Amino acid sequence: MSIKKIAVIGLGNIGKAVAENLSKSGVNFIVSGRDLEETGKVAAHAAAQAEVSDITTAIKSADIIVLAIPFGEIAPFISTYSAELQGKLVIDPSNPIAPDENGGFKKIIDADKSAGEVNAAALPKGIKLAKALGTLGAATLSGAAYKTPANVLFYAADGKDVDADVEQLIKNNGFVPVKVGGLSQSARIEVFGDLHEFGALGKAVTAEEAKTAL
Repeated sequence: MSIKKIAVIGLGNIGKAVAENLSKSGVNFIVSGRDLEETGKVAAHAAAQAEVSDITTAIKSADIIVLAIPFGEIAPFISTYSAELQGKLVIDPSNPIAPDENGGFKKIIDADKSAGEVNAAALPKGIKLAKALGTLGAATLSGAAYKTPANVLFYAADGKDVDADVEQLIKNNGFVPVKVGGLSQSARIEVFGDLHEFGALGKAVTAEEAKTAL
């Protein structure tokens, strides 16, 4: 299998954690965001082998796009860059949540919907999407990587044609990949879902522990 080029777009908490994990794997990758100066500072700190690029160039140069931006920004982003995203695999780690009036979080889409399904429905033809890298909070995504025994990152994707790429990306983040099914299962691996850290699981789990959860 040829080595796929990865671009991490958005360097909030999740994006920073992914960049940090990828830097430990030794793979070369691209980081990008709206503020290139700030992106460069983050990249220099977190990832020696990260190439800083503007968003359009990053998408064109990469095969796999980790879209580490808020849920509400993903559909507009895909619409804006639909031409550049043709033939690419978009990795969606988003969670459809917002702060509530009690200091916690609430779901901002219908209870029976998921970010994975909503974002996939907005995809133009020629762009593929997988739900991954969002099953843990940013602190755990960073702190639970590259452990022995290894912890799991769950993912969801339709069909099997993107599985190898998603699983290699997860391995390059220092986790064991476990597929839960198609994008219809995305709610299970989003906040409040039974396979999310901020849901029934409550923590990162090993492959052996994941068997019971599944």
